[in-house]
Amino acid sequence: MKIVKILSTALLWGALLLGGSVFSNASAQEMTQQEYLTRYNLLVERLGQTGVGIETLINKWETAFPEDENMLVAKFSYYFEKSRSPKAIVLTQAKYLGNAPLLSLKDSLGVDQNYFQDYEFDDETFGIATSAIDKAISLYPLRIDLRFYKVSALFEYEKESPDMALSFLKGMADYNAQSKPKWEYPGYDSIGSEEFTSFMQEYCVVFYKIGSPAGWEAFKSLSEKMLQYFPKNPLFMTNIGSYYLAYKKDNKAALKQYNAVLKVKPDDYTAIKNCVLLARSSKDTKLEKKYLPMLIKYTPNENEKAQAQGRLLTLNSK
Repeated sequence: MKIVKILSTALLWGALLLGGSVFSNASAQEMTQQEYLTRYNLLVERLGQTGVGIETLINKWETAFPEDENMLVAKFSYYFEKSRSPKAIVLTQAKYLGNAPLLSLKDSLGVDQNYFQDYEFDDETFGIATSAIDKAISLYPLRIDLRFYKVSALFEYEKESPDMALSFLKGMADYNAQSKPKWEYPGYDSIGSEEFTSFMQEYCVVFYKIGSPAGWEAFKSLSEKMLQYFPKNPLFMTNIGSYYLAYKKDNKAALKQYNAVLKVKPDDYTAIKNCVLLARSSKDTKLEKKYLPMLIKYTPNENEKAQAQGRLLTLNSK
């Protein structure tokens, strides 16, 4: 089964609500759950996520059907959008939360001034949003997409210190292992171990891209949590190696971890490529010559293969 890019879609709240039937002119007292959903989708399409009249509709919908999952997602979506206000921040660093700047200038001293989009949050309104999605999760615990909505919101709210997002994801990993739920995801027949680990790896990548000290530690912590339940999973094993290589600058620890990966999966491209990079940065030609033949054999890129072959010839000729 092909895994969707959950983080690029999880915040499109309105679009993820299930489709509705033809618009009904029934009064609010007589409207069905499906008719509320249809009217909501129509208003969002015409007016945007926080358009005029949407809050009133959600309040009536909640009064009529307080445990409707689509109503709870709509309420979460509305208050999440209301809770945040866009702003621009200026930093000298090249990336912020994994994103490139919207605009780059230089000051009078020639220092980069990078403009990034960010958001300010109203804590009280954000709390209403999270209460709504928490209720949805408690009522429909097998709907894994509801949990994705919450964690994606936490990522935006916490920014460079994703402690709550990490805690929530580790809780998901524990719940998945201990309760063995039959996860549900609209549009999918089933969510098994392969899909679940792929989802969790996407969140590891988010922590990696955040790039802050807390982000790096979360990247390692979630990978270690997943390895408790999937001890031979090369994705999470490789993550630990990348933590030591890219963040801690500990080549010895990174190499040890990558070699452990290659014992489990000898053709793991990421581990092999990082071993080559590690050896090259350490100016260890003997080590580089060990891994270059593996890179030549397993790289999916013909240009990289040719470059590795040329590099190996050069090293062998010295």
